[in-house]
Amino acid sequence: MATKRSIFEEVGEAAPPLAVPQTGLIDKARRGARGAIRAWLILLFALVVVMIQVGGLTRLTDSGLSITEWAPVTGALPPLTPDAWDSEFEKYKAIPEYQLQNKGMSLGEFKVIYWWEWGHRQLGRVIGLVWALGFLIFLVARQIPTGWTGRLFLLGALGGAQGAIGWWMVASGLTGEALDVASYRLATHLGLAFVILGFIAWYTLHMGRAERDLMQARRIRERGLMTLSGVFLAVAFVQILMGALVAGIDAGRTYIDWPLMAGGFLPPDPLELRPIWRNFFEDAGLVQFMHRIAGYLLLVLGLLVWWKGRGSTHARTRRAFDWAAVILFGQIVLGIVTVMNGAVWYFAILHQLLAVILWVLILRARFLSAYPRVGSVREGLA
Repeated sequence: MATKRSIFEEVGEAAPPLAVPQTGLIDKARRGARGAIRAWLILLFALVVVMIQVGGLTRLTDSGLSITEWAPVTGALPPLTPDAWDSEFEKYKAIPEYQLQNKGMSLGEFKVIYWWEWGHRQLGRVIGLVWALGFLIFLVARQIPTGWTGRLFLLGALGGAQGAIGWWMVASGLTGEALDVASYRLATHLGLAFVILGFIAWYTLHMGRAERDLMQARRIRERGLMTLSGVFLAVAFVQILMGALVAGIDAGRTYIDWPLMAGGFLPPDPLELRPIWRNFFEDAGLVQFMHRIAGYLLLVLGLLVWWKGRGSTHARTRRAFDWAAVILFGQIVLGIVTVMNGAVWYFAILHQLLAVILWVLILRARFLSAYPRVGSVREGLA
């Protein structure tokens, strides 16, 4: 049977070809070098984790005030001659830490703490260089996905701010009768390090998924879990800041009994300093007490969030909250062990490392709440 023609169609006129739908346009337009950028972010992530640990060891070894000047460029070179070492040592002898605590220190002993601080600063320069080279290469090659240039630039801006805050922190321990840096400045410095690490982790998780996949996952996000995990993350951040206050005044070495403090629920004379606000930053007993109570609250909140996470319809999301709960419990136990052993350096630095791991695991659980991964029926997913 002959095909019917439109009355307006010219005889011999060919029918227009059917349009073939194109797929993947969203990813094609926005993809960029996602794999390479993700590898670069993972490298930055690893360097920042090492930086946090080196910073912790620098504090635990009382090395942070050994370099008394901020020289972002020329400071990259350490003293190379005996005269240069003598000059650096003389500068250190002029600050309160030497005069009130380390008087009589030998040049050899000074070199030990100097190398710790120099390594800390040098690692910061390496991180800045890795960021700058990677960012410029991807920018010039036009391989940064749509909407990501500002986000990746933000990492460098925060890194630059971190360097300035680092010097602001060190400067607080160079005058007067200060034997250490101001604890609130140390908390600011560590807090920004965790913020930077959090951004890198979040961006890395994003770059590990195709844009189309993320857009589809956004439609089934679990908003309740997102909100709860966001609160969990915020409380964990406050606890990290309190941990920095503890480290800043060596409060972890003062009351080593648990669950009580010097035989009581509260430490002795928790508000004896004047003005009263100083106690919350400078009284070792009160600062450690706040850190303990915040830890208990974090544990209760974490268990609540974990219980809610168990109700997720996505297996990967449930596992993410499982791991966050496991590490949280381990961190609480390790914190108690650290206190009861007088905050010796190996327990203290492991406690800090576990805080990094917990921080990232909470972020990952929140990411999977926002962008669930839908798996196979075999995994028991909806």
